[in-house]
Amino acid sequence: MKTVVKGIDAVIYGLLDSSVKKVTGVPGFPVTELMGAIPEKINHEWSVNEKVALEIALGSSVCGERSAVITKHVGMNVLADPLVTSATHTIGAGVVIIAGDDPGVQKSQNEQDSRFYGLIAEAPVFDPSTPETAYLCIKEAFLLSEKVKTPVIIRLTDRLLKKDGKITRKKSESNTALPLDKKIWQLTMRGKHERFHRESFPEMLWYAENSKLNTYTKKGDIGIISSGFPASLVDSIVSPNFSHLSLTIVNPLPFDLINRFISEHKRVLVVEETEPVIERQLSKRVSGKLTGHMPYGIVEVKDIQKAIGDIKKDNVARKITPETIKKRGARPLCEDCPYLPLYKAVKEQNVPVAGDLGCSVLTSSPPLSLLDAAFSLGSSIGTACGFNRKGIAIIGDFGLAHSGIQGLINAVHNGHEAVVIVLQNEVAAMTGGQVVPDLTELVRSYINDTEIIDQQSDIEISAQLEKKLKSKGVSVLLARARCPRF
Repeated sequence: MKTVVKGIDAVIYGLLDSSVKKVTGVPGFPVTELMGAIPEKINHEWSVNEKVALEIALGSSVCGERSAVITKHVGMNVLADPLVTSATHTIGAGVVIIAGDDPGVQKSQNEQDSRFYGLIAEAPVFDPSTPETAYLCIKEAFLLSEKVKTPVIIRLTDRLLKKDGKITRKKSESNTALPLDKKIWQLTMRGKHERFHRESFPEMLWYAENSKLNTYTKKGDIGIISSGFPASLVDSIVSPNFSHLSLTIVNPLPFDLINRFISEHKRVLVVEETEPVIERQLSKRVSGKLTGHMPYGIVEVKDIQKAIGDIKKDNVARKITPETIKKRGARPLCEDCPYLPLYKAVKEQNVPVAGDLGCSVLTSSPPLSLLDAAFSLGSSIGTACGFNRKGIAIIGDFGLAHSGIQGLINAVHNGHEAVVIVLQNEVAAMTGGQVVPDLTELVRSYINDTEIIDQQSDIEISAQLEKKLKSKGVSVLLARARCPRF
């Protein structure tokens, strides 16, 4: 019996019906709500960063328990280290990485495409288009992960998670004895890679070519190859004269299927978001982002319709003018933010300031225009250590726990000069108020010049900052306050 559900529920049901034992992750758009929707019967937790989240999942896998990792697309960068190694290392029970991409950059620092990590790590990648395929992808991904002995990536987007669709639930057979095969230690590192390409990768290729999740509809001389949520948009508008190859398994690509599709059509359009991951791997006989037919980033119905109208052209001029590059304008801080006096005091120091991708990034816009740089979560301390004079690093307590602590250790170890301000509000305020670790004693044990400051006037804070900027070495100010939102 089919049940109407949203994409987010389809994913949860997929985890439940796959007998997943543990789910780890890091909050961030568009996947924060996904962790919150997981029922108590599945052991789940927010981790301090994505690398740790995957390592925990791999540990569960080694002991024969299925696990999943939930992360937004930029978190894929952080977990890449164990991911890339895990494919040739091999695993035990299935591991699935659910990567939430943000086409259109609604709430992220960039618009990267998680599908690339399949190519880098030589891991399978699913790109579902509907709640039904999302549910089936979860189920199939665990089976495939155990067969090829590598984690599997499933790319999701906000529009898919919110989309309604019908699913038919069916519980998978429970996996009870799938621990890691320790025979891998009998192989050299090169031997592991050769084993992977002899055993695992051919299985991936066979699955990609034969998966029923890839659908092929032959209707005319013009064909469209799509993947992910845009495939559902193609289905909603495509005319009877157009064929449609909808790919759900996008790494490795089913080249035999694709080449047959291309050979049977005069013109082929590739519709995908965010980057031309599929298109770059195909022949010059296709049109898409690289030929100017499709835009980069998010794909809308009007984009597909325009591309179809231009399908007989080999190339389409894409106009990107200063007027088309959008300005975001001011992103004001909350009026009742307890850190406003602190920010004003920092501004008065007239020194370089490195920010982080927590709440402090909001100070980059007018009227404060405080930050000189904010590259990634946890990056501010390392960035400040590169300044040509002693400057200030502003970092949230979540950013410090996530990856900033390494920058702090390096700053002391290599004798850098920096004033580090930790916004110690005890929550990850930008992603829903998740509780974060209290690292006060850890910081105090390593940094002699550590002070706690509570809410004070900007004049008092300015005096403290001036003193710290004149001193030698690394100084830390733990700025304690409560976020009114939480």
